[in-house]
Amino acid sequence: MTGLSRTSADLDPRRRRILYRCWHRGIREMDLVLGQFAEEQIADLSDEQLDALEIIMAEDDHDLLKWVTGAEAVPQRHQTELFRRIASYSPDFDPVTVSGRNDRPGQ
Repeated sequence: MTGLSRTSADLDPRRRRILYRCWHRGIREMDLVLGQFAEEQIADLSDEQLDALEIIMAEDDHDLLKWVTGAEAVPQRHQTELFRRIASYSPDFDPVTVSGRNDRPGQ
């Protein structure tokens, strides 16, 4: 998935804004994580969960990426069910390396 495929027509203004902000982050990796999460979950989140999501979204993208990939421990303040659900949308972000490229057929 590379972008928004869900319509936001049925969402209230707050959910529309959050959905947009989840797909338009500072780095593409976090667009994919937060965008996919929001696209699938935004309509069903409670007001309290939306509050928590906005707090998570206020974090620096580079820090978020480290936490969702497991490169760094998730801070205690974000060790929540909501954060675990968000992190489950993390694609494989292993960096491309020369040795990894050389292992592929035809390289």
